[in-house]
Amino acid sequence: MTWSFPLGRLFGSELRVHATFFLLLAWVGASAYSTGGASAALINLGFIIALFACVVAHEYGHALMARRYGIKTPDITLLPIGGLARLERMPEKPSREVAVALAGPAVNIVIWAVLMALGASTDMEALADPTTTAEFLGRLAAVNLFLALFNLIPAFPMDGGRVLRALLSSRMDRVRATRIAATAGQLTAFFFGFWGLSSGNLVLVLIAVFIFLAAQAESTDVASRDIAKDLFLRDAVITSFESLAPSDPMHVAAQTLIRTTQHEFPVLDSERRLVGFLTRGALFKAMAEGHNSHAVSEAMTTGIPALPLAAPLQQALDALAEAPAVAATDRAGHVLGYVTRENVGELMVLRSRR
Repeated sequence: MTWSFPLGRLFGSELRVHATFFLLLAWVGASAYSTGGASAALINLGFIIALFACVVAHEYGHALMARRYGIKTPDITLLPIGGLARLERMPEKPSREVAVALAGPAVNIVIWAVLMALGASTDMEALADPTTTAEFLGRLAAVNLFLALFNLIPAFPMDGGRVLRALLSSRMDRVRATRIAATAGQLTAFFFGFWGLSSGNLVLVLIAVFIFLAAQAESTDVASRDIAKDLFLRDAVITSFESLAPSDPMHVAAQTLIRTTQHEFPVLDSERRLVGFLTRGALFKAMAEGHNSHAVSEAMTTGIPALPLAAPLQQALDALAEAPAVAATDRAGHVLGYVTRENVGELMVLRSRR
């Protein structure tokens, strides 16, 4: 994810933190300091860190349950509004999807029970401004219980939405089940948005926007994969394109961009084997920094996946989640064409209308 950086690896997944998370810490610390001084700032910062440790545990609940079904979790990212475990895929068997979805809230329930056993306070008035260890633990326990219940709302992208989709999938096709759960998510987003606007709570508005967009993205992704299940890479590949050489200067790439409709350019060696891809964004950045005469190889993206033309299109969709393009190559490694999210999306639109 853009603007995130790794903290390390744990249980086979890379733990990442988004840069905006530190803005949250700064805002919480400054707000608490202005009202209660240094001690209040330290207590509130400590609470936020402890809370997000629980969020990470929640996401690892999903990841470890998914591992039982052979599904890897490449990374888990810590965001200001929560955590995001990026699973390679969701299990399509309803019982397995329910298990993976409920594993996260179950972790929060366990944390809540452990904190209560350790003597967490249940005084609701004291939880707003904890000064003792028991009150601090009580506040953390209450938030964990809230996280578990909130995530069980039967609407995407909450875990309850995945449970709803799994239950519906046993009676209808997965695309329709996803559409229903996503619609429930968008209705929930409207509720939170209205609540946030009427109460002046910006956090609720941000949560509403995230829920709405995530629900829409989930519905689109599942529909696209359903269309792609009978298609191959050759059905979407771009075969008419212009390429660049690693030694070409950036101003040559700029001229190529102007006289073509391409947004990205394969960078090929003398034997037409893939070296990388130069994206339009990377080209604009290089030109803005005055690197007109620098070689294309200095700005290109490397590690581009390469697949044969007969590869399932779903495999290309998985690869496009991490790369700007996927190259189509022959057995000798020569580039025959490539696909991007944009042209695959165009194919999906045409197929869905058919």
